[in-house]
Amino acid sequence: MSLLEIKKARLKLDNKNILNGVSLSVNAGEVHAIMGPNGSGKSTLSYMLSGREGYELESGEILLDGQSLSEMPADERARSGLFLAFQYPVELPGVGAMSFLREAVNSRRKFIGKEEFDHLAFVKEARKEASKMFVKDEMLKRAVNVGFSGGEKKKFEILQMAMLKPKVSILDETDSGLDVDALKIVSDGVNAQRSDDNAIVVITHYQRLLDYIVPDFVHILSDGVIIKSGGPELALEVEKNGYAGMINAA
Repeated sequence: MSLLEIKKARLKLDNKNILNGVSLSVNAGEVHAIMGPNGSGKSTLSYMLSGREGYELESGEILLDGQSLSEMPADERARSGLFLAFQYPVELPGVGAMSFLREAVNSRRKFIGKEEFDHLAFVKEARKEASKMFVKDEMLKRAVNVGFSGGEKKKFEILQMAMLKPKVSILDETDSGLDVDALKIVSDGVNAQRSDDNAIVVITHYQRLLDYIVPDFVHILSDGVIIKSGGPELALEVEKNGYAGMINAA
C-alpha cells in the first residue's frame, strides 16, 4: 500500500526549474533514501512535501495515504501524518520543549480521533520516549532548541517523531553536524520507529548514514529528477565512484 505518492512533480523558484518531474512511490513498511550532489533539488523536495510557503507545485501531484496534499497547508499536512526533520532545526525562544511537544502530539491525536493526553499521562509518555533517545529531563525544561548542541537538536527531532507517530517521515540530512556517537543514537531512534504501518524517506549526501539506517531503496536525484533507483548497493556505488558517472550516463 502506497503511503506517499509523488507524481511528476515540477517546481520553479525565481524562474529557475528546480524539480523537473520527480515521481516516487513509497509503500508502508519501506525506507527510501534519496541521494544526490549539491543543488540537485533534495532539500527543495523536502520543503515541497512539507508545505513550506513558496514551494508550491507548478504541476504534478502529491498523495499522502491516498489524500492529495497540494492544497493542504503545512500544519494540516503534519496533523495528517507527514513529519519533516530539518537539516538545521530552528530555535524557538520562549517556547518550552515539553509544552511544544504536548501541543503538537495532542493536535495530531485529536485530528485522528484519539483521546488527548492529560498533563501527567503526557509527561510519563514523553519521559519514556526521551530516555530511549538519551534526552535528559533538563533538556525538556528548556526552550525548543535554544542552547542545544547539534546532536541534541537532532535527538529532540527524533523524539518528536517517536511521539507524533507519523505515517511518513522525511529526514532531511539528519546526519548533518553529528559526531559518530550522536549519529548512532539518532539512527537507533529512527530505526525503532520502523514498522509496517509507516514509511521513512532519508535525504542524505553520504553513505555513512545509510550504514546505520539501512534503506530498502536508494534513488539518485540530479537536476530535479530521479535518474537511477536501486537497492542499498547503489549508495555504496556512489561512495566508491561519486555521482559524475551516473549523471553522465543518465
